Amino acid sequence: MLAVALLAVVGCGREAQPAPQPTANPTAATEFADMLRQKVTVDATMAHLTTLQEIADAHDGNRALGTPGYDASVDYVANALRDKGFDVQTPEFEVRLPWSDEPSLTVADNKVPARPLEYTIGTGPDTVTGPLVLARSEDTPGCTAGDYDGLPVKGAVVMVDRGSCPFGAKQAVAAERGAVALIVANNEDGEEIAGGTLGRETDVKIPVIAITKVAGGQLREQPGAPVAIKLNAGVRVATTRNIIAQTTTGSTADVVMVGAHLDSVAEGPGINDNGSGVAAVLETALQLGPSPEVKNAVRFGLWGAEEEGLLGSSNYIESLDADGLKDIALYLNFDMLGSPNPGYFTYDGDQSTKPDARGGIPRVPEGSAGIERTLVAYLDSVGKPAEDTSFNGRSDYDGFTKSGVPAGGLFSGAEEKKTAQQAEVWGGQADQPFDPNYHKSTDTLDRIDRTALQIHGGGVAYAVGLYAQDQSGRNGIPAREDRTRYPLTES
Repeated sequence: MLAVALLAVVGCGREAQPAPQPTANPTAATEFADMLRQKVTVDATMAHLTTLQEIADAHDGNRALGTPGYDASVDYVANALRDKGFDVQTPEFEVRLPWSDEPSLTVADNKVPARPLEYTIGTGPDTVTGPLVLARSEDTPGCTAGDYDGLPVKGAVVMVDRGSCPFGAKQAVAAERGAVALIVANNEDGEEIAGGTLGRETDVKIPVIAITKVAGGQLREQPGAPVAIKLNAGVRVATTRNIIAQTTTGSTADVVMVGAHLDSVAEGPGINDNGSGVAAVLETALQLGPSPEVKNAVRFGLWGAEEEGLLGSSNYIESLDADGLKDIALYLNFDMLGSPNPGYFTYDGDQSTKPDARGGIPRVPEGSAGIERTLVAYLDSVGKPAEDTSFNGRSDYDGFTKSGVPAGGLFSGAEEKKTAQQAEVWGGQADQPFDPNYHKSTDTLDRIDRTALQIHGGGVAYAVGLYAQDQSGRNGIPAREDRTRYPLTES
């Protein structure tokens, strides 16, 4: 039995909510969590993965947004929950998806390698032409209309350095001054072309493409040179679905929310990324049941369009006001649990990870450190000492943490390579990726590590069971009246 003890369930915090729950018995909570963990077997979890593989096989090899494979995945998970007795919702939402071909950029009859920025418009059937005008290279290049004072911008193709303000802002300023297209030059050394996005909600007026810093330096020696750009690009709108199900029992003012993204990339079936997380969350829900004897309600979220920018979870969070967010006591995220060369990571709730190259550390809400301690203790108990993985914005916890919801979860590793020290502690191959099949057609059922899936899947069930019974104490969550939340949209 695992010795991870929490204390009491928090009160409701507002009149419309259920009355505060009685003080929990930490031993009983731990026993409940361990019981649920034992019910979530690797065989049952693998059975869900087998079905997701079969769905992908029957639908062009993937389960990506906007495909029959994704729709069939939604139907499978939703029907499994309904058959168990859950009230299941599958809310639809629209997604704007950028598309583009490789652009053609010619300056003074010389071809220059370029790439489009996400959400740019195209040039239409005709080539866009104009003289090259160079925005001033200053502290805020191309960020204000004044950067173009005295320059013949109208009807010109403008080149601006990357940096200081969003690409969408640079585009808006250039378009306002009459430019017909915008070229963004990278401001960092190397061969990498400046990538990036204009922003999902930006009203893009002119085509925008990017080039390397070296190419930008060369163009700065050719002011007034004739420029020709041809680009097929635009935005398509797709409709997709999330899955939401909640227990009928437990305090709805202290909801334990559990999530995993259901979509794959278009390149493959997505069995580890993230069929593994879905399978573990689904089996946990089925074993918990729709009306368990718990002190806190459990809400399950299976997210669409994660691979397109965490859109499903973001859409859900945007639908909640401050009170709705306060009702979510914590969020548990499970993304990639069965990597073939597995690691045993917990999200860095106590922010002990070293700052990144820019000196930044993600803002992590109060209560996240306790979730990390709970999961670290669990992994220690099964002989897999945990390491941190950063809240770097790459999975569906991101919208929750930005909104102030404490978060945590487990992760078995993606494209990064396992170190010799990690291999010594965890087993597996040093200097090889945790998952060499990440975002590839080879992310299939036969590449899943059953041991990792069993351990991580057990952690899903354990954390859900523990916090469903007990949310206070050293590893607990702030009481509702002490929670701070930040709605992502105006109420």
